[in-house]
Amino acid sequence: MAINAGVWIDHHKALVVRIRDQAVATKQIGSDLNGSEKSADRARSPNSYRPNDFVAEDKLQRKLAVHLNKYYDEVIGCIHDADAILILGPGEAKLEFKKRIEGKKLKLRIAELEAADKRTDRQIVADVRQYFAKQRTI
Repeated sequence: MAINAGVWIDHHKALVVRIRDQAVATKQIGSDLNGSEKSADRARSPNSYRPNDFVAEDKLQRKLAVHLNKYYDEVIGCIHDADAILILGPGEAKLEFKKRIEGKKLKLRIAELEAADKRTDRQIVADVRQYFAKQRTI
């Protein structure tokens, strides 16, 4: 029988929903992406800084890109055998994830890409089930 998958993804976590027949399995994957390096109250540190204490922004961007690619590859590993994939999520992560799938030249069929704000795990599962149930009736 067909395996359908839905992925709700942002830069901090992903929820993978796999549907086979009527069985639903979910897996949550965290990116372990650290937040801002600044303190919560944005207060200055009591230390004085020297010129070599700062890291170039392009180096930080490359480091972030490598980290996100590892995270996206881990999510792809959970859905590599799916027949169709629904990608949900807020912001840019869903687009980056789609590009990562396309860049790897996998034979995954992306059914649709939808914008979706923060949702509970149950809401995400319901959205994925509803989407693929609607596809069966068409």
